[in-house]
Amino acid sequence: MSTAAQNRFQKINLTTIVLLFVLILAGGVVRSSGSGMGCPDWPKCFGRYIPPTDINELPKDYKQKYVAKRLEKNQRFAKTLDVFGYSDLAKRIREDRSILVPEEFNAGKTWTEYINRLVGALSGFFLLLSLVFSFSYWKTDKRIAVLSFFNLILVGFQAWLGSIVVSTNLVAWIVTVHMLLALAILAICICTYHAARISGKRTSGAKPLLYLVTLLALIVSILQITFGTEVREKIDAVANHFQGGYRNTWVANAGEIFQHHRDIAVVVLILNIALFVLIRRGFNRHSIQQQLMSFTFLIITLQIVTGILLSYSGLPPVAQASHIVLASLLFGAQFYLLLNLFRGVKGREASK
Repeated sequence: MSTAAQNRFQKINLTTIVLLFVLILAGGVVRSSGSGMGCPDWPKCFGRYIPPTDINELPKDYKQKYVAKRLEKNQRFAKTLDVFGYSDLAKRIREDRSILVPEEFNAGKTWTEYINRLVGALSGFFLLLSLVFSFSYWKTDKRIAVLSFFNLILVGFQAWLGSIVVSTNLVAWIVTVHMLLALAILAICICTYHAARISGKRTSGAKPLLYLVTLLALIVSILQITFGTEVREKIDAVANHFQGGYRNTWVANAGEIFQHHRDIAVVVLILNIALFVLIRRGFNRHSIQQQLMSFTFLIITLQIVTGILLSYSGLPPVAQASHIVLASLLFGAQFYLLLNLFRGVKGREASK
Protein backbone atom coordinates (compact mmCIF):
# COMPACT_ATOMS: atom_id res chain seq x y z
CA MET A 1 0.00 0.00 0.00
CA SER A 2 1.02 3.61 -0.40
CA THR A 3 2.77 5.95 2.03
CA ALA A 4 -0.56 7.77 2.31
CA ALA A 5 -2.04 4.64 3.89
CA GLN A 6 0.86 4.47 6.34
CA ASN A 7 0.35 8.11 7.32
CA ARG A 8 -3.34 7.41 7.75
CA PHE A 9 -2.53 4.49 10.06
CA GLN A 10 -0.36 6.73 12.26
CA LYS A 11 -3.09 9.38 12.53
CA ILE A 12 -5.78 6.79 13.28
CA ASN A 13 -3.55 5.03 15.79
CA LEU A 14 -2.76 8.30 17.57
CA THR A 15 -6.48 9.14 17.68
CA THR A 16 -7.13 5.69 19.15
CA ILE A 17 -4.59 6.32 21.92
CA VAL A 18 -6.33 9.59 22.82
CA LEU A 19 -9.72 7.84 22.81
CA LEU A 20 -8.39 5.11 25.11
CA PHE A 21 -7.36 7.73 27.66
CA VAL A 22 -10.82 9.30 27.35
CA LEU A 23 -12.33 5.84 27.84
CA ILE A 24 -10.31 5.28 31.01
CA LEU A 25 -11.55 8.65 32.25
CA ALA A 26 -15.14 7.74 31.38
CA GLY A 27 -14.73 4.42 33.20
CA GLY A 28 -13.40 6.28 36.23
CA VAL A 29 -16.44 8.56 36.21
CA VAL A 30 -18.74 5.53 35.99
CA ARG A 31 -16.97 3.85 38.89
CA SER A 32 -16.78 6.92 41.14
CA SER A 33 -20.43 7.85 40.51
CA GLY A 34 -21.71 4.29 40.97
CA SER A 35 -23.22 4.29 37.47
CA GLY A 36 -22.17 0.78 36.46
CA MET A 37 -25.75 -0.48 36.51
CA GLY A 38 -27.11 2.68 34.90
CA CYS A 39 -27.73 0.45 31.88
CA PRO A 40 -28.69 -3.01 33.17
CA ASP A 41 -28.49 -4.70 29.74
CA TRP A 42 -25.94 -4.80 26.93
CA PRO A 43 -25.38 -3.76 24.15
CA LYS A 44 -28.64 -1.80 24.35
CA CYS A 45 -29.62 0.30 27.35
CA PHE A 46 -33.03 -0.64 28.78
CA GLY A 47 -33.67 -2.34 25.47
CA ARG A 48 -33.03 0.87 23.50
CA TYR A 49 -30.27 2.29 21.38
CA ILE A 50 -31.04 5.71 22.91
CA PRO A 51 -31.68 5.31 26.66
CA PRO A 52 -34.73 6.76 28.46
CA THR A 53 -34.62 10.03 30.37
CA ASP A 54 -37.66 9.39 32.56
CA ILE A 55 -38.87 6.37 34.53
CA ASN A 56 -42.29 6.67 32.89
CA GLU A 57 -40.69 5.49 29.65
CA LEU A 58 -39.98 2.09 31.22
CA PRO A 59 -42.37 -0.84 31.73
CA LYS A 60 -43.60 -1.40 35.30
CA ASP A 61 -41.79 -4.74 35.61
CA TYR A 62 -38.40 -3.45 34.38
CA LYS A 63 -36.71 -4.18 37.75
CA GLN A 64 -37.67 -7.85 37.81
CA LYS A 65 -36.85 -8.25 34.13
CA TYR A 66 -33.27 -7.00 34.42
CA VAL A 67 -32.58 -8.72 37.75
CA ALA A 68 -33.51 -12.00 36.04
CA LYS A 69 -31.13 -11.26 33.16
CA ARG A 70 -28.34 -10.36 35.57
CA LEU A 71 -28.88 -13.57 37.53
CA GLU A 72 -28.78 -15.60 34.31
CA LYS A 73 -25.50 -13.96 33.23
CA ASN A 74 -23.91 -14.63 36.62
CA GLN A 75 -24.94 -18.26 36.53
CA ARG A 76 -23.25 -18.66 33.12
CA PHE A 77 -20.12 -16.97 34.45
CA ALA A 78 -20.10 -19.23 37.52
CA LYS A 79 -20.19 -22.28 35.25
CA THR A 80 -17.17 -20.91 33.36
CA LEU A 81 -15.31 -20.43 36.64
CA ASP A 82 -16.10 -24.04 37.58
CA VAL A 83 -14.51 -25.23 34.34
CA PHE A 84 -11.27 -23.39 35.14
CA GLY A 85 -11.18 -24.62 38.74
CA TYR A 86 -12.41 -21.51 40.56
CA SER A 87 -15.18 -23.37 42.36
CA ASP A 88 -15.07 -21.29 45.54
CA LEU A 89 -15.50 -18.04 43.62
CA ALA A 90 -18.26 -19.60 41.50
CA LYS A 91 -20.06 -20.60 44.70
CA ARG A 92 -19.78 -17.06 46.09
CA ILE A 93 -21.29 -15.63 42.93
CA ARG A 94 -24.15 -18.14 42.96
CA GLU A 95 -24.91 -17.38 46.61
CA ASP A 96 -24.61 -13.60 46.35
CA ARG A 97 -28.07 -12.32 47.21
CA SER A 98 -27.14 -8.68 46.63
CA ILE A 99 -27.55 -9.11 42.87
CA LEU A 100 -31.25 -9.76 43.48
CA VAL A 101 -31.70 -6.21 44.76
CA PRO A 102 -33.04 -4.22 41.79
CA GLU A 103 -31.42 -0.94 40.78
CA GLU A 104 -33.59 2.15 40.91
CA PHE A 105 -33.74 4.06 37.64
CA ASN A 106 -31.56 7.18 37.69
CA ALA A 107 -31.35 9.18 34.47
CA GLY A 108 -27.99 10.71 35.39
CA LYS A 109 -26.38 7.31 36.04
CA THR A 110 -28.01 5.84 32.94
CA TRP A 111 -26.58 8.49 30.65
CA THR A 112 -23.18 8.38 32.40
CA GLU A 113 -22.91 4.67 31.62
CA TYR A 114 -24.34 5.18 28.12
CA ILE A 115 -21.69 7.83 27.28
CA ASN A 116 -19.04 5.45 28.58
CA ARG A 117 -20.34 2.80 26.18
CA LEU A 118 -20.36 5.27 23.28
CA VAL A 119 -16.71 6.16 23.92
CA GLY A 120 -15.93 2.45 24.13
CA ALA A 121 -17.69 1.76 20.84
CA LEU A 122 -15.86 4.65 19.16
CA SER A 123 -12.53 3.36 20.49
CA GLY A 124 -13.34 -0.11 19.14
CA PHE A 125 -14.17 1.35 15.73
CA PHE A 126 -10.84 3.18 15.56
CA LEU A 127 -9.01 0.04 16.65
CA LEU A 128 -10.68 -1.75 13.75
CA LEU A 129 -9.57 1.02 11.37
CA SER A 130 -6.05 0.74 12.79
CA LEU A 131 -6.04 -2.95 11.97
CA VAL A 132 -7.18 -2.29 8.39
CA PHE A 133 -4.45 0.27 7.70
CA SER A 134 -1.78 -1.61 9.67
CA PHE A 135 -1.36 -3.96 6.71
CA SER A 136 0.31 -1.08 4.84
CA TYR A 137 3.38 -1.99 6.93
CA TRP A 138 3.21 -5.72 6.19
CA LYS A 139 6.32 -5.73 4.01
CA THR A 140 8.46 -3.63 6.36
CA ASP A 141 7.21 -4.60 9.85
CA LYS A 142 4.69 -7.43 10.17
CA ARG A 143 4.43 -7.07 13.95
CA ILE A 144 2.43 -3.83 13.50
CA ALA A 145 -0.41 -5.75 11.83
CA VAL A 146 -0.09 -8.73 14.18
CA LEU A 147 -0.23 -6.55 17.29
CA SER A 148 -3.16 -4.56 15.88
CA PHE A 149 -5.10 -7.78 15.29
CA PHE A 150 -4.28 -9.08 18.77
CA ASN A 151 -5.36 -5.76 20.29
CA LEU A 152 -8.77 -5.99 18.66
CA ILE A 153 -9.25 -9.43 20.24
CA LEU A 154 -8.22 -8.02 23.63
CA VAL A 155 -10.77 -5.22 23.29
CA GLY A 156 -13.55 -7.74 22.66
CA PHE A 157 -12.54 -9.69 25.75
CA GLN A 158 -12.27 -6.45 27.74
CA ALA A 159 -15.83 -5.46 26.78
CA TRP A 160 -17.14 -8.82 27.97
CA LEU A 161 -15.12 -8.60 31.20
CA GLY A 162 -16.49 -5.10 31.81
CA SER A 163 -20.03 -6.45 31.79
CA ILE A 164 -18.96 -9.13 34.30
CA VAL A 165 -17.36 -6.50 36.55
CA VAL A 166 -20.71 -4.79 36.96
CA SER A 167 -22.92 -7.88 36.94
CA THR A 168 -21.01 -9.64 39.75
CA ASN A 169 -20.96 -6.60 42.05
CA LEU A 170 -17.32 -5.89 41.28
CA VAL A 171 -15.61 -9.17 42.18
CA ALA A 172 -12.20 -8.03 43.44
CA TRP A 173 -9.71 -9.74 41.13
CA ILE A 174 -11.86 -9.09 38.05
CA VAL A 175 -11.66 -5.33 38.67
CA THR A 176 -7.86 -5.54 38.84
CA VAL A 177 -7.63 -7.67 35.69
CA HIS A 178 -9.98 -5.25 33.91
CA MET A 179 -7.66 -2.32 34.70
CA LEU A 180 -4.48 -4.19 33.74
CA LEU A 181 -6.06 -5.24 30.43
CA ALA A 182 -6.87 -1.59 29.73
CA LEU A 183 -3.19 -0.75 30.23
CA ALA A 184 -2.16 -3.65 27.97
CA ILE A 185 -4.45 -2.40 25.17
CA LEU A 186 -3.06 1.11 25.59
CA ALA A 187 0.53 -0.18 25.56
CA ILE A 188 -0.01 -2.12 22.34
CA CYS A 189 -1.43 0.97 20.63
CA ILE A 190 1.55 3.05 21.78
CA CYS A 191 3.91 0.31 20.63
CA THR A 192 2.40 0.09 17.12
CA TYR A 193 2.40 3.87 16.83
CA HIS A 194 6.08 4.04 17.72
CA ALA A 195 6.95 1.11 15.47
CA ALA A 196 5.20 2.84 12.56
CA ARG A 197 7.10 6.06 13.21
CA ILE A 198 10.49 4.36 13.08
CA SER A 199 9.61 1.77 10.44
CA GLY A 200 12.49 1.23 8.03
CA LYS A 201 14.94 3.27 10.12
CA ARG A 202 18.04 1.84 11.74
CA THR A 203 18.14 2.35 15.50
CA SER A 204 20.61 2.09 18.34
CA GLY A 205 19.99 1.61 22.04
CA ALA A 206 20.74 3.70 25.10
CA LYS A 207 22.95 2.72 28.02
CA PRO A 208 21.88 -0.42 29.94
CA LEU A 209 21.53 1.50 33.25
CA LEU A 210 19.05 3.89 31.66
CA TYR A 211 16.99 0.98 30.32
CA LEU A 212 17.03 -0.71 33.71
CA VAL A 213 15.87 2.36 35.65
CA THR A 214 13.18 3.18 33.06
CA LEU A 215 11.89 -0.39 33.07
CA LEU A 216 11.94 -0.50 36.88
CA ALA A 217 10.02 2.79 37.08
CA LEU A 218 7.43 1.41 34.67
CA ILE A 219 7.03 -1.85 36.64
CA VAL A 220 6.63 0.01 39.93
CA SER A 221 4.01 2.28 38.34
CA ILE A 222 2.06 -0.81 37.26
CA LEU A 223 2.30 -2.17 40.81
CA GLN A 224 1.09 1.19 42.10
CA ILE A 225 -1.93 1.08 39.80
CA THR A 226 -2.64 -2.52 40.87
CA PHE A 227 -2.54 -1.55 44.54
CA GLY A 228 -4.72 1.45 43.70
CA THR A 229 -7.46 -0.79 42.29
CA GLU A 230 -7.22 -2.98 45.38
CA VAL A 231 -7.54 0.11 47.60
CA ARG A 232 -10.67 1.05 45.72
CA GLU A 233 -12.09 -2.45 46.15
CA LYS A 234 -11.39 -2.32 49.90
CA ILE A 235 -13.03 1.08 50.17
CA ASP A 236 -16.08 -0.25 48.30
CA ALA A 237 -16.36 -2.96 50.95
CA VAL A 238 -16.05 -0.38 53.73
CA ALA A 239 -18.66 1.84 52.07
CA ASN A 240 -21.07 -1.10 51.84
CA HIS A 241 -20.45 -1.90 55.51
CA PHE A 242 -21.37 1.64 56.52
CA GLN A 243 -24.21 1.68 53.95
CA GLY A 244 -22.75 4.77 52.28
CA GLY A 245 -22.43 6.73 55.53
CA TYR A 246 -19.38 8.00 57.44
CA ARG A 247 -17.64 8.79 54.16
CA ASN A 248 -14.73 10.58 55.85
CA THR A 249 -13.77 7.37 57.67
CA TRP A 250 -13.59 5.11 54.59
CA VAL A 251 -9.88 5.67 53.94
CA ALA A 252 -8.99 5.16 57.60
CA ASN A 253 -10.79 1.81 57.53
CA ALA A 254 -9.15 0.63 54.29
CA GLY A 255 -6.38 -1.11 56.24
CA GLU A 256 -2.80 -1.96 55.24
CA ILE A 257 -3.45 -1.94 51.50
CA PHE A 258 -3.81 1.84 51.60
CA GLN A 259 -0.49 2.14 53.46
CA HIS A 260 1.19 -0.01 50.80
CA HIS A 261 -0.30 2.16 48.05
CA ARG A 262 1.03 5.31 49.70
CA ASP A 263 4.49 3.81 50.34
CA ILE A 264 4.86 2.72 46.72
CA ALA A 265 3.99 6.28 45.65
CA VAL A 266 7.21 7.41 47.39
CA VAL A 267 9.18 4.74 45.48
CA VAL A 268 7.63 5.97 42.21
CA LEU A 269 8.79 9.51 42.97
CA ILE A 270 12.35 8.46 43.88
CA LEU A 271 12.75 6.29 40.77
CA ASN A 272 11.54 9.06 38.49
CA ILE A 273 13.94 11.55 40.06
CA ALA A 274 16.77 9.12 39.34
CA LEU A 275 15.46 8.62 35.82
CA PHE A 276 15.30 12.38 35.27
CA VAL A 277 18.99 12.72 36.21
CA LEU A 278 19.98 9.97 33.76
CA ILE A 279 17.84 11.43 30.95
CA ARG A 280 19.28 14.87 31.58
CA ARG A 281 22.80 13.51 31.19
CA GLY A 282 22.07 11.50 28.07
CA PHE A 283 19.76 13.75 26.02
CA ASN A 284 19.50 17.47 25.32
CA ARG A 285 16.65 19.52 26.77
CA HIS A 286 14.73 19.68 23.46
CA SER A 287 14.68 15.91 23.00
CA ILE A 288 11.50 13.86 23.18
CA GLN A 289 13.05 12.01 26.14
CA GLN A 290 13.37 15.16 28.26
CA GLN A 291 9.93 16.34 27.17
CA LEU A 292 8.46 13.04 28.33
CA MET A 293 10.23 13.35 31.69
CA SER A 294 8.87 16.88 32.18
CA PHE A 295 5.39 15.57 31.38
CA THR A 296 5.94 12.67 33.79
CA PHE A 297 6.78 15.00 36.68
CA LEU A 298 3.73 17.12 35.93
CA ILE A 299 1.55 14.01 36.10
CA ILE A 300 3.22 12.85 39.34
CA THR A 301 2.60 16.26 40.91
CA LEU A 302 -1.08 16.14 39.94
CA GLN A 303 -1.25 12.56 41.23
CA ILE A 304 0.02 13.71 44.62
CA VAL A 305 -2.56 16.51 44.72
CA THR A 306 -5.47 14.21 43.85
CA GLY A 307 -4.16 11.60 46.29
CA ILE A 308 -4.24 14.16 49.11
CA LEU A 309 -7.78 15.16 48.13
CA LEU A 310 -8.87 11.52 48.18
CA SER A 311 -7.28 10.89 51.57
CA TYR A 312 -8.47 13.98 53.42
CA SER A 313 -11.61 15.16 51.59
CA GLY A 314 -13.85 12.10 51.75
CA LEU A 315 -13.02 10.63 48.32
CA PRO A 316 -14.68 13.23 46.06
CA PRO A 317 -15.78 11.57 42.77
CA VAL A 318 -13.92 14.13 40.61
CA ALA A 319 -10.64 13.32 42.37
CA GLN A 320 -11.29 9.57 41.98
CA ALA A 321 -11.75 9.81 38.22
CA SER A 322 -8.79 12.20 37.88
CA HIS A 323 -6.53 9.94 39.92
CA ILE A 324 -7.07 6.91 37.71
CA VAL A 325 -6.68 8.75 34.40
CA LEU A 326 -3.51 10.44 35.69
CA ALA A 327 -2.14 7.01 36.62
CA SER A 328 -2.80 5.77 33.08
CA LEU A 329 -1.15 8.90 31.61
CA LEU A 330 1.92 8.25 33.77
CA PHE A 331 2.05 4.66 32.55
CA GLY A 332 1.69 5.80 28.92
CA ALA A 333 4.46 8.40 29.24
CA GLN A 334 6.87 5.96 30.87
CA PHE A 335 6.16 3.24 28.33
CA TYR A 336 6.63 5.65 25.42
CA LEU A 337 9.86 6.85 27.01
CA LEU A 338 11.10 3.25 27.17
CA LEU A 339 10.36 2.83 23.46
CA ASN A 340 12.10 6.12 22.65
CA LEU A 341 15.35 5.01 24.24
CA PHE A 342 15.91 3.41 20.83
CA ARG A 343 17.05 6.22 18.58
CA GLY A 344 18.09 6.65 14.98
CA VAL A 345 21.80 6.09 14.29
CA LYS A 346 22.01 9.42 12.46
CA GLY A 347 20.64 11.41 15.38
CA ARG A 348 20.80 11.37 19.11
CA GLU A 349 17.06 11.58 19.65
CA ALA A 350 14.40 9.00 18.96
CA SER A 351 11.61 9.64 16.57
CA LYS A 352 8.61 11.34 18.05
